[in-house]
Amino acid sequence: MGMAGIIGLGLAAAVGAWLVLTFNRLITLRNQVCRMFAGIDTQLKRRRDLIPNVVAAAQGYLQHERGTLEAVTQARNRASAAAAGVDANLASAAAVGVLAGAESALGGALFRMLAVVERYPELKGSTVMLQLMEELQTTENRIAFARQAYNDAVMEYNTAASCFPALLAAKLFGFAGAALFEIEEPGERAAVDVKL
Repeated sequence: MGMAGIIGLGLAAAVGAWLVLTFNRLITLRNQVCRMFAGIDTQLKRRRDLIPNVVAAAQGYLQHERGTLEAVTQARNRASAAAAGVDANLASAAAVGVLAGAESALGGALFRMLAVVERYPELKGSTVMLQLMEELQTTENRIAFARQAYNDAVMEYNTAASCFPALLAAKLFGFAGAALFEIEEPGERAAVDVKL
């Protein structure tokens, strides 16, 4: 074997080693994205599990606000269905987008229900309702933290998969970018445009 053969063999070994290391890093980052999404999913499920209790506690007081309670229940059901779609295909940006939209709608419905609850002092004073509202607020905070951790993991993964030369390995092995989990916070509004 001549010098050219040794150099060619060494180059092939270096490229092979680089491919293995890059592949393993991308797998690690993709698994981290999945793990972080599981954290969001756990908190979203917790919120969806709390909602029937909140609705049941409010139902006796809000008989004539039935449409609000039904909207919350329907939004919860849509969010549950969307979560099942993401569980089946986390790599799908469309599925993550559908879940984010459904969770935004659920958050909006909850926000509207809480605004209605504010108008009923006897409901606001109910010990059960206070405990449920505290639990719901704690869960919302956990969702926000889990979403931030997930989005950080997605950014790290997407950056690693889209920077040269790892981009070549990502394309070769079919690593697709992951979708951010972006939801509109209930009560958000557009910034005021001041014209002078």
